[in-house]
Amino acid sequence: MPEWRAMARSTIPEAEALLDQEIKVLDKGFVRLVDYMGGDDRIVQAARVSYGAGTKSYREDRGLIHYLLRNDHTSPFEQVVLTFHAKMPIFVARQWVRHRTARLNEVSGRYSVMKDEFYVPKPQQIRGQSKDNKQARSDEVIEGAEAIAQRMRNEQATAYAQYTDLLEKGVARELARSNLPLSLYTEWYWQCDLHNLLHFLRLRLDPHAQYEIRVYAEAMAKCAQAVAPIAYEAFTEHKLGSVTFSKSEALALSKAMRGEDTGLSGRALALFEAKLEKVSAATAVEATLDPPVPGT
Repeated sequence: MPEWRAMARSTIPEAEALLDQEIKVLDKGFVRLVDYMGGDDRIVQAARVSYGAGTKSYREDRGLIHYLLRNDHTSPFEQVVLTFHAKMPIFVARQWVRHRTARLNEVSGRYSVMKDEFYVPKPQQIRGQSKDNKQARSDEVIEGAEAIAQRMRNEQATAYAQYTDLLEKGVARELARSNLPLSLYTEWYWQCDLHNLLHFLRLRLDPHAQYEIRVYAEAMAKCAQAVAPIAYEAFTEHKLGSVTFSKSEALALSKAMRGEDTGLSGRALALFEAKLEKVSAATAVEATLDPPVPGT
């Protein structure tokens, strides 16, 4: 079979069911899977330089994908491409766009009048500044959260009214938009290969990621899982659910297992203990799962 024919576009029922379906995110945002190219079969074909469909069993294909992910053989995953249409607050977009390994086209305030759509967090998300993390909020809801949310709405309404007033006075759109706040919603088409999408998800699904971008990552993860379920399974096993120890931490772990002092102190010890807590948490979750059915 010619290689170009073996690599012809295949469809995946779970992904087809998601196409053009809005996954609601935040109060006014969404993620839509617009298109995709390839899936698990494309990954194994690319890894084997396309022997043709049906020459390997599901078990062998699954084993290969897990091997590739586990050992960071990333290029076969770049053969799978997903295109998203997403709507998010500008401050989320500015975090998102730091992932430079994608192609995007964003709505332009130079060509279009921006919509009167702003993000207002739910009161339970309005929290104080964390005392031990310079970039994050704390776990405690701040006093008067409902009133703060209303204040944000009022200030957004004022800013948009001033924006439209400038437009009515003939000010160019590219200037009138300048004072609009970061809570304004924007939209874009974002296309990314699966390797770089999984890297995005590993960072943005982390509990330390800002809540507002984490929920977008959760929606995109749903799409990635539909397009390439075996690859996503391998990702959760070897990357998302894993803990990486440095050389010093690995040595400390070896000492701890022998009942010896780890030799770490200060910040290094705190980071090491945080990783051990993550391992303990994963073990606790695993213990609550139903036992495997024999023969599966």
